[in-house]
Amino acid sequence: MDNRLILAINPGSTSTKFALFRGEQQLFEKTLRHSTSDLEGFSRITDQLPFRHELVMKALEEEKATLSEIVAVVGRGGLVNPIESGIYEVNDLMKKHLLEAIHGEHASNLGALIADMIASALPVARAYIVDPVVVDELEPVARLSGHPLFERRSIFHALNQKAVARIYASSAGRDYEDMNLVIAHMGGGISVGAHRKGRVVDVNNALNGDGPYSPERSGGLPAGQIAELCFSGKYTLPEVKAMFTGKGGMVAYLGTNSFKEVYDRAAAGDQKALLISLGCSYQIAKEIGAMVAVLSGEVDAIILTGGLAYEQKFVDRIEAMVGKFAPVFVYPGEDELKALAFNGLLAVAGRITVKEYKG
Repeated sequence: MDNRLILAINPGSTSTKFALFRGEQQLFEKTLRHSTSDLEGFSRITDQLPFRHELVMKALEEEKATLSEIVAVVGRGGLVNPIESGIYEVNDLMKKHLLEAIHGEHASNLGALIADMIASALPVARAYIVDPVVVDELEPVARLSGHPLFERRSIFHALNQKAVARIYASSAGRDYEDMNLVIAHMGGGISVGAHRKGRVVDVNNALNGDGPYSPERSGGLPAGQIAELCFSGKYTLPEVKAMFTGKGGMVAYLGTNSFKEVYDRAAAGDQKALLISLGCSYQIAKEIGAMVAVLSGEVDAIILTGGLAYEQKFVDRIEAMVGKFAPVFVYPGEDELKALAFNGLLAVAGRITVKEYKG
C-alpha cells in the first residue's frame, strides 16, 4: 500500500477546498468560504493568490499536518492553452499564462499557482494539475461554429467528467477507453460531453454562453438578439459578459443561484420557479440527445453528475426524456479532490506519464 502524502486543492469562485490524503485514504478535508467582502478588494482573480495561500497554510497548521512528508500538491487546472487529458507538472510557462490570464479570469486559474507556492516551500513535493477545464479532444467537425471568425472551444468540467467516467467503467468491469458515454455535469455551470473510447469528442462550452442554462450561466442565447443588445448602448462589454456567466440562468430569472432555493420555491407553489427548473432539465435532456447523435446512437450509458443531481425529481425529469437512449446512472456531487489526489499518487508512483505543458 502506498502511504505517501498528497495534498489536493480546488479553488472555486467563493471557496477554496482542499484535502490531505495518505495514499488513497483521505485524512481530512476543508472548505474555506470567502465572502463578497473578503474578495471585493481584489481587482483580478490572481490578486487573491497570497490571500488564499495564507488561509490554506493556516488551516494545514491547525490540522497539524506533516508538511515535510507531502510529495505532491495537485491543483485544479485553469484556463491554460488547450491541452489533451492527463496530469501536468506546473512549470514557468504555465504560471505565466495563468498569471496573465491569457484565456480569461477564472478561480480555477489559482489551482496551479497555489499548488506551486506550497510545493516550492517543501523539501520533496512537486506541483501538478490534472484534466484542466480546457482539456481539448474535439473532433475537427465539432470545432465548426458556422462562421470562420468563430471556433467552438472545449471548456468543460473535464476533471469530474473523466473521473466519473472511469468510476462507472470500473463498476461495469470495463475500460473507459472501450466505452461510449454521454456525461452531464450539472452544477453552477453545466457541461454535456460525448465520450467516445476515452476521448471527449464534443462538448458544450460551459463557461462562455453555450449549452443548457444553469443556476448562474445563460447557456446558449439567440445570436441576433445578443447583437442588437450589444449595440443598444444600454450595456457595457463587462455587463454583457456577466449575462453569460455569473448573472445569467436562474440568477437572471429568479434572483438566486441557489438551486435548492429554486426547488423550495417551486414546491411552495411558485409557478415561475417551477417553470425555470423545468426549463433547465429540459435543456439538459435536449443537449444529451444531441450528444447521443454525435455518438451515432451507440451509447453504453448516460451519466448525470454534479450538485444538481442531488435533486431526485430533477434527475427523474431528465431520465424520462433520455432513458430510451441508454441506461442512466447518477453520481451526485463531484469528488474532484479525490480525483486530483489519485492522479497525483499515480504520478509519483510512476504509474502514469506526467506531461509537459508547452503551450
